[in-house]
Amino acid sequence: MTNTDRERHRERETAFYLFTQQRLPACKPVLTPAWVVEIVERYDTECVPEPFRIDKVSYVQDDSIPKNCSLSLKVRKYMKAPIYIYYQLDNYYQNHRRYVKSRSDRQLLHGWKYHATSSCQPVEFNNNQPIVPCGLIAWSLFNDTFTFIRERAELKVNRKNIAWKSDRDHKFGKTVYPFNFQNGTLIGGGKLNPRIPLSDQEDLIVWMRTSALPSFRKLYGRIEEDLDADDVVVVHLMNNYNTYGFGGKKKLVLSTSSWLGGKNDFLGLACVFVGSSSVILAIVFMLLHLKSRRPYGDPSYLPWNRKSFSG
Repeated sequence: MTNTDRERHRERETAFYLFTQQRLPACKPVLTPAWVVEIVERYDTECVPEPFRIDKVSYVQDDSIPKNCSLSLKVRKYMKAPIYIYYQLDNYYQNHRRYVKSRSDRQLLHGWKYHATSSCQPVEFNNNQPIVPCGLIAWSLFNDTFTFIRERAELKVNRKNIAWKSDRDHKFGKTVYPFNFQNGTLIGGGKLNPRIPLSDQEDLIVWMRTSALPSFRKLYGRIEEDLDADDVVVVHLMNNYNTYGFGGKKKLVLSTSSWLGGKNDFLGLACVFVGSSSVILAIVFMLLHLKSRRPYGDPSYLPWNRKSFSG
């Protein structure tokens, strides 16, 4: 190797040369995202016996007919605990103005002693006694129940801390108990244990945080065990809740979560919508600007040639 070759070799080993040739050693992390695994199963139609599918409303309102039903869910991918259980309702307008206003936040916090509950009509009084909690939201409480079996062993479902802590501590009274609830002829959804204060009735707290969209999910509980791929989970449920009268749908959802939360397309769709709207508005304003632009040097732009509106 000649001296010239040695000098060229030393130059190629310098940091500047390696940088310009993109040959510097560097850490190149390979990101492996934790995908959200989700199982969605609709059950409102399958859980109605064949003879009653012509009149589903009569079926769900008849207390003499058993409402038990079984589903089989196959796990396609490994699901790491905690696995969140949701019930999903479609075509259910919890954002209706009359429905949203049909509650009394003061009563939920202070109990039946608070009498200004006119917003709760027609679910305000029964037999001349106040209803606690009053209003259509509480009256229509979701009351389907789910039990999960894997390999003949029941999976434990943790139903604690499913509601927001701020709601439990500041919106529902710790000394307020259900009173005269679902005792009249007009029966709605689920019932409440009169011996448990409202602050511990987490199903009610979750339900009363109304949704802004007609399709929504609400947290039912958490499975604290991992589910392996190809596991079969048998779900025993009680199909009590009446969504047949208004053409609603009921679905059971099992989902894992990542550090970004669960699977939700709303944020992505919202960003696409806002971005597209901004681009369209920018193009419209640009065209309006080009159309109304005056030539450079137009004397009407001079301040002494403009009309004065002072007089």
